Amino acid sequence: MFEYFPTGPYTWNLSVVATLNSGGLIDEVDRACRPIKDAADAGEDAGTPDFLRAWTALTDQLVDQAEQAEKAGHTRTAGQLWSRASNYLAQAERMLAHSDPNRVPTYRRMLEIAQKAFETHSPRVSRVTIPYEGTTLPAYFSAAPATDDGPAPVVVLVNGLDSTKEHMYASGHWEELAARGISCLMLDQPGTGEALRLQGLTARIDTEVWAGAAVDWLEQRADVDASRIGIVGWSLGGYYAPRAAAFEERFALCVAWGANHDWGAVQRRRRQREGERPVPHYWEHVLWVWGHTDLDEFLEFADAVTLEGVVERITVPFLVAHGANDRQIPLEMAHRSFDQAVNSPQRELRVFTPEEGATEHIGLDHLPHVSVFVADWVADTFAEIGRTGA
Repeated sequence: MFEYFPTGPYTWNLSVVATLNSGGLIDEVDRACRPIKDAADAGEDAGTPDFLRAWTALTDQLVDQAEQAEKAGHTRTAGQLWSRASNYLAQAERMLAHSDPNRVPTYRRMLEIAQKAFETHSPRVSRVTIPYEGTTLPAYFSAAPATDDGPAPVVVLVNGLDSTKEHMYASGHWEELAARGISCLMLDQPGTGEALRLQGLTARIDTEVWAGAAVDWLEQRADVDASRIGIVGWSLGGYYAPRAAAFEERFALCVAWGANHDWGAVQRRRRQREGERPVPHYWEHVLWVWGHTDLDEFLEFADAVTLEGVVERITVPFLVAHGANDRQIPLEMAHRSFDQAVNSPQRELRVFTPEEGATEHIGLDHLPHVSVFVADWVADTFAEIGRTGA
């Protein structure tokens, strides 16, 4: 993996790589990061305010340029700037502690910038809300061009522990799907993104509940082929999505983009400092996501966040995609999910090697490589379902 901070923390380097592989420009990222190289040596937690200041300054610059481009009538230029600004601010916000007073204001600004990006750069993406247990779940819906001619298949794209629907948008995976005739619902499910930050909805083990709500909503849309609704989850979504597909039988396929077969066991390893962590202030973040306050009690609870005895229930095509050098989730987890999915009529394990790249966590070191592989697999599988009806 490219490591901008040679002696700096893994979390900072991961953010830089994720940004660059989601449409960031090397010169802009370098100008933001160069002044904080020394701050990185202070450690991932201590240096986080410096990271935020540097990346916010870059965002401010792009926002100013975007506004000037709009005034000049240069909509395409403005759209590109708004899109990159959203990407940069999303990564800066992701690094903040839950207790940081800048977290919510930064996120609210990110929502505003993302909306400007849709209006000027991605008009087929729109903000939507999914009815859920007396409230709603926020999401972005990408209507594939194929919907102009009738109903199209759709993927529900699911967050991990620390990502947001804005990261999904920046990744461009929805564009890869759209080019293959597939729409995409980028969902902030409970415990993630806006649902957590602004609504206080914490994560739950029975992911089929909120996933089922998403299917209910999709089935009401005239532009959705209800017989071809899939679910794809990255990082901790590698637990969320398979769990949902195991118990919500309306999903036609499932992808674990990074296998999280036994997330509780990974937490116990992390407490012993085995394996890398995705964000600074890690334990504060984890407790916030799941709505807990005591770490020991949480670790007991987390033992139930597992796919043991669950993936056997998956009866639809199932892809497990994992990096051979994933420093967060051991490769062994991918083999367990694949080996136990014995009732899937079409299961595949794809391990990305160091020789080809995309070998780190969810392939962030070469994200487009994984993105197109997943999009091709989904498109081929939906096509087969369309031909056979099963």
